[in-house]
Amino acid sequence: MGRAKEFDPDVVLRAAMELFWRKGYEATSVQDLVEHLGLGKGSLYGAFGGKRELYLKAVERYAEDARQGMLDRLSGTDSPLEGVRDFVRWYARDSLADSDHKGCLLTNTAVELPGDDAAVRVVAGGLDLLETMLTSALLRARAQGELSADRDPAALARYLVTVLQGIRVVGKTSLRERLLQDAVEQALTTLA
Repeated sequence: MGRAKEFDPDVVLRAAMELFWRKGYEATSVQDLVEHLGLGKGSLYGAFGGKRELYLKAVERYAEDARQGMLDRLSGTDSPLEGVRDFVRWYARDSLADSDHKGCLLTNTAVELPGDDAAVRVVAGGLDLLETMLTSALLRARAQGELSADRDPAALARYLVTVLQGIRVVGKTSLRERLLQDAVEQALTTLA
């Protein structure tokens, strides 16, 4: 009996994440995964359970990877409000720079698998995290007098989460150049 092929599960998970992100869940076959990851079907199923389970783990990894980058961007300045503004502008620039039109894996998952309870939970967790980070930054902005005391940081954060996800969807289209800059600047007027 041959020795089982050894592999780094984290490296495989990241490679699977990239494939799913590029092709989508439905368009990625188990054979695509086997070829892209260099694993046999048995190893794939043994390590990750199957295509759906691997996909969900890949989306969770994507959200984990994004968390630190978002936190760094939102807290990278002395002005919490400027941090939020810079973050929103960066989101649009990142969408415009996405030459592969991959978008956001969380958003893609929400659109592709809206009836899958496990996928919905993973997406909701990622969006909740984004909302929490934005709310925290906006609370700091209000405490420092940068945001009017009558503004609701949680409501503003929920609005911005919705705008940001819309940016990712529009960013996948040929209309992105025409629509994104004005949309971002209009959204930022809500922070005045």
